[in-house]
Amino acid sequence: MSKILVTGGAGFIGSNLTEELLQRGHKVTVLDNFSTGKIENLLPLLEKYPDGLTLQVGDIRNMEDCRKATERVEYLFHEAALGSVPRSIKDPVTTNEVNVTGFLNMLVAGRDAGVKRFIYAASSSTYGDSQTLPKVEDVIGKPLSPYAITKYVNELYADVFAKTYGMECIGLRYFNVFGRRQDPNGAYAAVIPLFVKKLMRHESPVINGDGEYSRDFTYIDNVIRMNLLAMEIANPRAVNQVYNTAYGERTTLNQLVAYLKEYLSEFDPEIAHIEVIHGPNRAGDIPHSLANIDKARELLGYDPEYSMQQGLKEAVQWYWSNL
Repeated sequence: MSKILVTGGAGFIGSNLTEELLQRGHKVTVLDNFSTGKIENLLPLLEKYPDGLTLQVGDIRNMEDCRKATERVEYLFHEAALGSVPRSIKDPVTTNEVNVTGFLNMLVAGRDAGVKRFIYAASSSTYGDSQTLPKVEDVIGKPLSPYAITKYVNELYADVFAKTYGMECIGLRYFNVFGRRQDPNGAYAAVIPLFVKKLMRHESPVINGDGEYSRDFTYIDNVIRMNLLAMEIANPRAVNQVYNTAYGERTTLNQLVAYLKEYLSEFDPEIAHIEVIHGPNRAGDIPHSLANIDKARELLGYDPEYSMQQGLKEAVQWYWSNL
């Protein structure tokens, strides 16, 4: 049993990670300012694990909050960030404050608290304009958005802290994570929950472009598995690395909508006949994203359990029961 900090633990990925850690008997502190996370994601956990879960309402941009949260912490999972490429294009300053200054604050607080390992959410957006497919960790291009810049800077800072201060850092480049608790509401909702909500309301989903852009959609349980492996791995070669965190297959947006219509029509047959609307391509979007996960397989022993379609069926079931 370890004492663990999860920043952004009220968010989609953070709350699922927090739940798994609590189920395994760890003591978990969540640091969140609820700018994008939701207290509803934590209330059942606070009730079920009153002695295991501590909630600290605070902001990673505030060093005092960071230092308080890292007291006696052994493992630090840094999930807190302002996501969304469009949000970063609209407001690059706030994105930088949270994703760069906040990240640096947590690194410093973790260093000073003597945490055993700092595991952080990196991003596939770091690959930028690289045309190489599948994406391998050591071949990246130039970033295409302020968000992508911030996530690449995170990797650079983690590498410097590992070399300069002897910290153990592991970055996980998330590829289009989806699943239970991913919020379908708001201006920057991710594509899968947004499309699910539209289809359930018998509204036409809007695809940016011709729908042939593709993504390596990755189910939440695969991502949680990667985080646990990053915490538990003892092999020194596996530490101070960055790993693609994905399934390793790509799906076009047109295919995605077809799957969603098929799975949702099992609950409501009319959904199968909803038409799709095509809009313009979105600024800052990478045309294609596909991960090579060989490095994670070799050094972490990663073997993703859920395919994209298996995960999508699980997610659709969850949304149908909870929306």
